[in-house]
Amino acid sequence: MRTRVNAWTPAPPTEADPDPHASAQHAAQVLAGRRTVVLTGAGISTPSGIPDYRSPGSPPRNPMTIDQFLSSADFRRRYWARNHLGWRHMDAAAPNPAHHAVTALQRAGTVSGVITQNVDMLHLKAGTRPVLDLHGSYGRVTCLSCGRTQSRHRLAQLLESANPGFADQVRSRGAIEVAPDADAALDDTTGFTMVDCADCGGILKPDIVYFGESVPRNVTRNAYAMVDDADAMLVAGSSLSVMSGLRFVRHAAQSGKAVVILNRGDTRGDRFATVKIDHRCEIVLPILVELSRTSTSPDSTALV
Repeated sequence: MRTRVNAWTPAPPTEADPDPHASAQHAAQVLAGRRTVVLTGAGISTPSGIPDYRSPGSPPRNPMTIDQFLSSADFRRRYWARNHLGWRHMDAAAPNPAHHAVTALQRAGTVSGVITQNVDMLHLKAGTRPVLDLHGSYGRVTCLSCGRTQSRHRLAQLLESANPGFADQVRSRGAIEVAPDADAALDDTTGFTMVDCADCGGILKPDIVYFGESVPRNVTRNAYAMVDDADAMLVAGSSLSVMSGLRFVRHAAQSGKAVVILNRGDTRGDRFATVKIDHRCEIVLPILVELSRTSTSPDSTALV
């Protein structure tokens, strides 16, 4: 399944639900007693300082597509120069209350697993297991010729050696605007030196599914298996603009599973939702945790 290349268009603004606690209580009633698989998108990570493409009010962005990346060395140079500046911002990001809430729900036995469209590794940092990286991870780099994989930290060392002082020179011109997917806004990249695979001289690519690229089949199979193994689905922070995520929501609904969608703004999956909450993940998910604790207390009545 190839991701749509127009998925970075910002969503139109909407009014947030006026009573997030009441909305969370409705969701808790629907999910009570059901093993829930969670599908997360960029909206769960924006409170951690990672910008996204689709939230209402986000600036229009033009991320590189897989066709551009493969088409010329100039495009690849532009990507790696921008990524060399911006990836450490993502690496330094910390999980926010929404990520910790997902972990708490999993440890309580409510969440059976997480499928994330994000490449930021914040679920792992929060202690969630298992996590299926639907679109890959910024922390790995792979060779397109021989398949050799290395860490992004190791590549950073090689790029710094090949471009001594590059980052400091750019920072000296002023603040760097960080963009989604671990890159930064930078116009002139002509002087940047790329690094090829040390084993075969092949093209290095981040282990990330670019816009216009296909999600690996084994990843897709594993994601469907996680959905089939659950009794319900909770979508958190995704506009479901790309079919790579929307298809799992559609599959869950067609299988008769309850679907709760939590997102700031409309989504392409709203028609499949049993409950739709238009609010922020870092507000609503911690409420779900508290409600789940209350429902399992010996002195309370379960939310059913």
